[in-house]
Amino acid sequence: MTRAFLAAAALLAAAPASAQIKIAYIDPLTGPFANVGEAGLQHFRMIVDRVNAAGGVLGGQKLEMVAIDNKGSPQDSLIAFQSAVDQGIRFITQGNGSGVAAALVDAVNKHNARNPDKTVLYLNYAAVDPDLTNAKCSFWHFRFDANTDQKMEVITKVLAGLPAVKKVYLIGQDYAHGHQVAKAAIEMLKQKRPDIQIVGNDLHPIGKVKDFSPYVSKIQASGADAVITGNWGNDLSLLVKAAKEAGLKAKFYTFYGGGLGTPGAFGAAGADQVVQVTEWHKNVLPSPLEAISNEFTRKTGQDLYYFRILNEIRMLAKAIDQAKSTDPAKVARALEGMHVKAETGDIWMRKEDHQLMQPLYISTFEKVDGKKVKYDVDRTGYGFRTDLVVPARETELPTTCKMERP
Repeated sequence: MTRAFLAAAALLAAAPASAQIKIAYIDPLTGPFANVGEAGLQHFRMIVDRVNAAGGVLGGQKLEMVAIDNKGSPQDSLIAFQSAVDQGIRFITQGNGSGVAAALVDAVNKHNARNPDKTVLYLNYAAVDPDLTNAKCSFWHFRFDANTDQKMEVITKVLAGLPAVKKVYLIGQDYAHGHQVAKAAIEMLKQKRPDIQIVGNDLHPIGKVKDFSPYVSKIQASGADAVITGNWGNDLSLLVKAAKEAGLKAKFYTFYGGGLGTPGAFGAAGADQVVQVTEWHKNVLPSPLEAISNEFTRKTGQDLYYFRILNEIRMLAKAIDQAKSTDPAKVARALEGMHVKAETGDIWMRKEDHQLMQPLYISTFEKVDGKKVKYDVDRTGYGFRTDLVVPARETELPTTCKMERP
């Protein structure tokens, strides 16, 4: 056996068994929000498959999603994070729950400080607490969804332009996100329309309320013209259904009205009553996303909802290639300030706080008419109609982030 052969064999033995670059998906796969977590995972897998089919990264390495159930709990998320670290995974992603996100940011910061040679990068696709890119900002955290304040800026802009709206009711889940939604709504409505009265401000246990009729009764009694809610999943669909059953006429201005499975749950009850703010929806047409959306539906039986996941994975792949490395610190520096021409226009990752800037859409749930509402969602016969498009530059808000970089 030649010396050259032995040397080659040693190199092969030292090489990893596969060239996959693993990304840990830490979200609920069991419990009351399992449907949301499973749908998000389907999005990641489809988009990763597209990147891999186009050649992957670094000249042929493939991305791979590794799903780890956090049961929607911050405590279980820390266990999931440790599992990812134990598997040698250097990239994690999560979205459902700002309480979970805060716990993960803290865990990632501590881990990276203790293990500078084994750092981890956290990509956040849906946890929108503004603190995550303000007081709690981190070099190791990037957010690809608009934060609560950005979304509320758009919602209150719409409400301020509706003279018939005199009374607004706030209802949300009793955790970080719900509190932030209420706080932002109160402050921004006061600035834009000081004559609007906040006639209610309820917070309820997350994922535990089975009957929202008592809350709807309070909304009716208040005489509210509009309701603002950051609820998602079953907490939103059950609320809308209860409102319909009670004959409540007030419209619901939501962050997640088109969320995966939610329109199917409230169905016709949400017609002309549910308004959402998103970075995209299926009836933003014409658009190159139409083909991707239809492909996703054919393959999964679901609707493409998370355009931000598409942006996240494509920007991560671009950053890895630009850095010529999978080292999280080098990839993070490549992501900072990155500009991308997306299907909805120019988007960019602000260097100061790692908050993605992108256009936002206001849309209303309406019956499919083949024109403004070409596609339905969740096979309901209803879809979202664009009411307003806010350019990315107009969604940019100041940040208080004082980032420490390694």
